Amino acid sequence: MDGTSGDGATPRDERAPGDRHTPVLLDRVSELLDPALRDRDAVYVDATLGMGGHAAALLAAHPRLTVVGMDRDPQALELAGRRLTAYADRLHRVHTVYDDVAGALEQAGVPAADGILFDLGVSSLQLDEDARGFSYSRDADLDMRMDPTTGPTAADVLNSYAAGELRRILREYGEERFAGPIANAIVRTREKRPFTRSTELVELLYGVVPAASRRTGGHPAKRTFQALRIEVNRELEVLRDALPAALDALAPGGRIVVLSYHSLEDRITKRVLAERVRSRTPVDLPVELPGHGPEFRLLSRGSEQASDSEIARNPRAAPVRLRAAERVEDGP
Repeated sequence: MDGTSGDGATPRDERAPGDRHTPVLLDRVSELLDPALRDRDAVYVDATLGMGGHAAALLAAHPRLTVVGMDRDPQALELAGRRLTAYADRLHRVHTVYDDVAGALEQAGVPAADGILFDLGVSSLQLDEDARGFSYSRDADLDMRMDPTTGPTAADVLNSYAAGELRRILREYGEERFAGPIANAIVRTREKRPFTRSTELVELLYGVVPAASRRTGGHPAKRTFQALRIEVNRELEVLRDALPAALDALAPGGRIVVLSYHSLEDRITKRVLAERVRSRTPVDLPVELPGHGPEFRLLSRGSEQASDSEIARNPRAAPVRLRAAERVEDGP
């Protein structure tokens, strides 16, 4: 294929993966993971490999490091493989969703991880590829699947969900104030013709979201597109399972870093980590029971944000929230 779709979309971006993608908070992620990876035969799981930016930096910094790179997007895995060719003997690419850390480790033939990174949300690759339908600023098929080989599309959701279910996902996943009117408008419109293209949905949203809200709340499609993307890819359901599984897969001294891009992801991350840093000794006992101490300790106070200088270099870092933790030896 020549990379140009028949509907007049822009050509596929043929730049090298390293030129297309600037990894978010790279220096801070590297700093946090370094004590768990340095000067040893360590295993790093990149649960959202994308185009391999974080993995490339860590492989270069740690000559004895093995990387298990997971991604549900086959195109991302292919591009990461190209970017990381020099490290092919230390890289295992696994086509899977990030709740299967244990399965990815088993496939790579390693028992546990020393470092794990989750860089959540939609990737630069997915945003920049017109045909994927993630962006509300360009016309495309309403797809939004991170793995375009399986599962329902955003068009399927719009054309088949009942009004109440549409209202729920818009409110819960998009935090959309006008979820009810938008859901009703979608149902009325699809009775005349099914949704197929992103511009059809954007035009509807411009007609439903009041102009006053648009002036203060950003693009009227932002929250609806986020909600559809989360629903199509089951992002929050997967994350609720993925984080406990990843924590269980860490060796003692192992570290996890999670980069979230909206409050829903960050809340889940905060809650899961909080559960693991608490003592398991009953609160009415005066001393810590052997084997009941906290499993993890937090490596940051609250969530960390990107600096102004990083945001200037990489605007997609603006919403990021970082949380990190380390697995400790069992309590006394």
